[in-house]
Amino acid sequence: MIVAVVIAGCVLLAVLAFLVPRLSRHPERGTQRSLGAGARAGGKAPGVLGRLFSKPFHSSSRAVSRSGSAGRRTRGRMPF
Repeated sequence: MIVAVVIAGCVLLAVLAFLVPRLSRHPERGTQRSLGAGARAGGKAPGVLGRLFSKPFHSSSRAVSRSGSAGRRTRGRMPF
């Protein structure tokens, strides 16, 4: 379920970044902030468990960042 939400968020953010590049920054930051909170909460577990629990949130945050930047980069390459 969480994977589907992250994928849907990435797709939505990429489309938003393609259509309105400047307005896509705020939703991207909000998504990264919520994923960062999950990573911090998961990282409070002791030892190796902390790294294991926070890793999916770091990966998701990286995916959100990449999809937003890809949408803006694609928009910048368009001839119009």
